[in-house]
Amino acid sequence: MTDRPYNVLFLCTGNSARSIMAEALVTTMGEGRFRGFSAGSKPAAGVNPFAIEQVMKTGYPIDNLRSKRWDEFAAPGAPAMDFIITVCDNAAAEACPVWPGHPATAHWGFEDPAAVEGTDDEKRVAFETTFHQIRRRMAAFVSLPLDRLAKHEIRQEIQKIGETSTTAD
Repeated sequence: MTDRPYNVLFLCTGNSARSIMAEALVTTMGEGRFRGFSAGSKPAAGVNPFAIEQVMKTGYPIDNLRSKRWDEFAAPGAPAMDFIITVCDNAAAEACPVWPGHPATAHWGFEDPAAVEGTDDEKRVAFETTFHQIRRRMAAFVSLPLDRLAKHEIRQEIQKIGETSTTAD
């Protein structure tokens, strides 16, 4: 597809948890082959602190993490995206901007750990669970032989990843 790192945009409604964790995971697990970005249709006031805890485990820099609108990535001068992956059902159902270059798209649904109510320990467990689920799918994604697959095969493969169970270890 390209000789530069593949740009991957993860979309969610609030861009405060799942999409942020996915951004960090694709960048760190991709070992230079992938560059992650994230955005939301209705960004939250900030990144969830429990998501930041999980991102810190990856070694991904947290200083510049922020919740942002997905329009930033459809604007002139924005990085060209190779992949757009929605990680929440709400974002998958929304009308997205038109992405320049027709990137491959898929939906990888994950339950929202930010919706969990309870103690900080219960919330932390929810974030850890979602983080591990995203990591399992990301491992499959970054191992795809993208240079040997046709564009339609890549689309099929990333859609299959989204259909895999997130409960098995």
